[in-house]
Amino acid sequence: MKNSIKYIALFAAAAVLVSCENEFDESIEDGGVYTAGEADFTKFVSVGNSLTSGFADNALYLEGQQNSFPNIMAQQFELVGGGEFNQPLVNDNIGGLLFNGAQLPGFNTRLVLTANAMGPVGPSNIAGTPTTDISNVFDGPLNNFGVPGAKSFHLGASGYGNPQALPNANPFYIRFASTPDATIIQDAVDADGTFFTLWIGNNDILSYATSGGSGVDQNAANNTDPTTYGPNDITDDIVFASVYSGYVQALTANGAKGALINIPDVTSIPFFTTVPFAPFSPLNPDFAPQIPALNAFYADLNQAFTAFGYPERSVTFSTTAASPAVIFDETLDDITPQLTLALTPQFGPLAGLIAQQFGQIRPATANDLITFPTAPILGQVNQARFTQLTGAGVPAATAGLLSANGLTFALQDQSTLTPSEQASVSAAQAAYNATIAALAQANGLALVDARTALQGVAQGGVAFNGGTLTSTYASGGAFSLDAVHPTPRGYAFTANTVINAINATYGSTIPTVDIGQYKSVQPSNSVAQ
Repeated sequence: MKNSIKYIALFAAAAVLVSCENEFDESIEDGGVYTAGEADFTKFVSVGNSLTSGFADNALYLEGQQNSFPNIMAQQFELVGGGEFNQPLVNDNIGGLLFNGAQLPGFNTRLVLTANAMGPVGPSNIAGTPTTDISNVFDGPLNNFGVPGAKSFHLGASGYGNPQALPNANPFYIRFASTPDATIIQDAVDADGTFFTLWIGNNDILSYATSGGSGVDQNAANNTDPTTYGPNDITDDIVFASVYSGYVQALTANGAKGALINIPDVTSIPFFTTVPFAPFSPLNPDFAPQIPALNAFYADLNQAFTAFGYPERSVTFSTTAASPAVIFDETLDDITPQLTLALTPQFGPLAGLIAQQFGQIRPATANDLITFPTAPILGQVNQARFTQLTGAGVPAATAGLLSANGLTFALQDQSTLTPSEQASVSAAQAAYNATIAALAQANGLALVDARTALQGVAQGGVAFNGGTLTSTYASGGAFSLDAVHPTPRGYAFTANTVINAINATYGSTIPTVDIGQYKSVQPSNSVAQ
């Protein structure tokens, strides 16, 4: 079956919104107009994760770093006495990383938007060979301490930049750690900034969300030992508060002023809002002819669901409206044993194997979030399941029928974020933000409400000189092609949000930038084969 949504209409308007050139055009050049207020921007230090580094399009590349929000801010700070801003720049615009000459697995080249004669097609990795080798450690003075992938407790973790600790160390920090046993926060403190930004905590919930809640909510587990956490776990609120308060204390110990940036609602990003819960349209010529057969297939199962007391699990594909995807939900009662008995007359000894895939399924609802990487597999044959079934003796035609992703083979845990999983994310985010707000107030620091700012982008968009910035994938201008990280235009919007909070707190008059002068998604047909 052809992909029934084919990235839907993700790219319908992308071609006309691929943006104008970024000229870093500060509209006003008279430094005498602006004032620093109560803050001193002589030496600006920025600490955080990928959002601070300029990561975009699923990679760290030169142009992304040049458009990081701290670098944009630093250029504005020059108008009020700000000094040089140094970043650990990579070598190229390809992305990807090497270690001792060999490409690091999992660190691919950046994404670009490909197109054909009919228009934009979808994201693909740009062609080229990475040239940035993490064994070449950056040894110059630094101002940007953004490390992609870092969670809150990683900033204070000794050895996080030790190449001997790979794969548990962070390759991005290895590139500029002052020593193998250094910590990110100590390196940042040693930079002795007069002003700082701190934006950390997104990854403490994001990886759980993007993995479809496959990690552990350590708040529910009451686990305050982060050395035992898995990569997709939610960080315990107490752990977050403890390490975060320590970072603020360290960064302000020399009298520096700064801005603390809170955590946005990660479920409002395109990674969770692009694929609808009901992706199967009867107007799709590839899908429509299959509806009768699919409904016939589910007829007996629906009777069984009702007989066992679970009529809400019944699956029916509409001929007049889009139909929900079928999803696996681990919170449901497992009725595999009952289904096995019901299917035995038809499938004999294979009944248990077949019943297993329907024991905890249901149609998705508007309250479920389907993850972005699921889009290209919807309606496709799940090869692993097909192989498992045929290997067990199921005829190929039947195995194919039973292996259609989201139709007969439920979308698995990593493809969906259910309401209970969303609640875990939301609760942790609220706790983190309460900590951040309290520490900003207690220390007289600016509080940047990134959560509200992103809500504005996601709910109707934010007008700028030349258009409206929205979170719509590929065409909205705010988010890059990985559906998580901003474009240069999105980072410019972030810089403005931070600058406005700084001005409001310290009485400064730093000008914001014209975000229309910054790029959005980038097209290219020079892609890896």
